[in-house]
Amino acid sequence: MPRPYVPECLAILLTLGAGVAHAQEANAPKGVVELFTSQGCSSCPPADKALETLAREGKVVALAYHVDYWNYLGWADTLASKDNTARQYAYARMFGRNGVYTPQAVLNGREHINGADLSGIRTRLDSLPKEGKGLDVPVTVEVKNDELRIHVGAGQGKANIVIAYFERERSINIDKGENRGKTVNYWHAVTNMETIGMWEGKETNLVLPADMLKKKEKPGGCAVLLQRMKTADTPGAILGATVLAGDEASR
Repeated sequence: MPRPYVPECLAILLTLGAGVAHAQEANAPKGVVELFTSQGCSSCPPADKALETLAREGKVVALAYHVDYWNYLGWADTLASKDNTARQYAYARMFGRNGVYTPQAVLNGREHINGADLSGIRTRLDSLPKEGKGLDVPVTVEVKNDELRIHVGAGQGKANIVIAYFERERSINIDKGENRGKTVNYWHAVTNMETIGMWEGKETNLVLPADMLKKKEKPGGCAVLLQRMKTADTPGAILGATVLAGDEASR
């Protein structure tokens, strides 16, 4: 789950140029797809490919959370973490489910679907805004002058501002378990998440050191999610989001 905000080392208020913010808002993502997957799950490679397709298209915020509960099948997922598993269980509580499964795709923090159902994911992402479940609050991020500048627009209610760091791409040769002998490409695997601030309906501006991206082991980027919380440890609807990927993050 996201770690508590540490203001003295993470963020200070910053005023962004309106022109930059408006230009980025024009390219706002259609939605957020959070895929819960595992290298040890035989049903997951098609979902991993679906997420790669979405990530390459660049029209949504696509994030992969590798979970660790399939490790007992003989292959320890090299990208998995307990935090990723905890996030999926937190979503299960929010959805009123007794258990979790892979591959699971959570859309805009509001509903879930089989992560391999690319057509179904596309259809729901097109429908959610019409149902009042879209990304209604503009969020932008850019790297400038050694700073990672984040802008969240105005709206209603309260939400956490969360940043998720990810690797752009990694190819894994799987030697054991259900996917033994396969080589699978994994895109946007989340390596860490942090809650960096609170949003209370007003325009909010934050800045982080840009070298937080450069310190990661593999080339990647980050996503910024504006997410309501049902309780202190149970996530809710995502109101806005953006992504800073590969080339942009390395500038």
